Amino acid sequence: MKKQINKRKLIIIIALVVAAAVAVGIVLFLNYQMSLIPKMSSEEILSYTLKDNEKGIITIGIIKDGEASYSVYGKNGEKLGNELHTYEIGSLTKTVTASLINKAVLEGKIDIDGSLDKYIELPPKEHYPTIRELITHTSGYSAYYLDGPMINSHFTKKNDFYGVGDSDIIKRLGKENIAGKDYAYNYSNFGYAVLGLVLEKVYATEYTTLVNDYLRNELGMTKSKLSEGDGDLENYWEWQPGDTYLSAGGITSDIEDMLLYAKLQLDEEGEWENAHKPLKLFDANNDSYKNMGIRIDGTAYGWICDTESGILWHNGGTTVYNAYLAFSKEDNTAVVVLSNLSPNYRIPGTVLGRKIMAELTGK
Repeated sequence: MKKQINKRKLIIIIALVVAAAVAVGIVLFLNYQMSLIPKMSSEEILSYTLKDNEKGIITIGIIKDGEASYSVYGKNGEKLGNELHTYEIGSLTKTVTASLINKAVLEGKIDIDGSLDKYIELPPKEHYPTIRELITHTSGYSAYYLDGPMINSHFTKKNDFYGVGDSDIIKRLGKENIAGKDYAYNYSNFGYAVLGLVLEKVYATEYTTLVNDYLRNELGMTKSKLSEGDGDLENYWEWQPGDTYLSAGGITSDIEDMLLYAKLQLDEEGEWENAHKPLKLFDANNDSYKNMGIRIDGTAYGWICDTESGILWHNGGTTVYNAYLAFSKEDNTAVVVLSNLSPNYRIPGTVLGRKIMAELTGK
């Protein structure tokens, strides 16, 4: 009996050692793969990402010296016809939400340093974060909170944020105790869901109506909207009308509209003149990002600031889509990447887009 137990223990130990060795091997392999990326050209990144993928469609748009163009790529990075596709842009939605906050500030409806409870009726507390802190992801709030609807949606829907309504967000705000201190940068979808609520209050308009009207009638982005699950591609996130997290990642768009959006940033007219100045500077960089030329040195109205190169950028990701937009006013250059592949699939659009920016600007 003792021999059998010892034999069993030995088998378990060997299995654990083998599993640990495999895990270490995978980490080393992934690190090696990551080390190759900075040396790859954008064309090589594109070809590798789409290698043998029958369904992958990546659209790349460029603005250089006032001229806008785009190309569509499929399997193995081969060029397709310039057909327009509807993509989820994920967290690039936050730049639209932040733009509306900026507009409200310029109209005198919002004080950027006003406390949150000035705009939303909340339980009395010693401290709530300011609008500036919410925009810059320095409010102290977590990325999200696993409340009832989110737990349920994780197992039943394509979108974890499905069914989380205004009352859920307000209830959570009442529970969280935020100290009156400076918090480090902590990217927060929850914070931008809260900003959507603020916009609803100050404009007395439901967020979906407010944003869709802003996109179409003020920005001229007639093919962009908060997602209704429709489009020519597959597996769009499911949303429920009035979901509060729509303001953090709910817009769908195509390359023509996103190039128009990029041009608005470069022109810096009207509200955009104020939108790109840093609201807060900090160092949220890590080595793997820096090795690929991606920097997080601060945030403007929704845009992430790379102060070293003068580039402003944001990305977005949902279950099977990822997107990236970056621009440099100094170089009069912008890049948009729209992909129907997961952000975790091979090399994401953020890395590809930053590589293209480097090739175009030398930065």
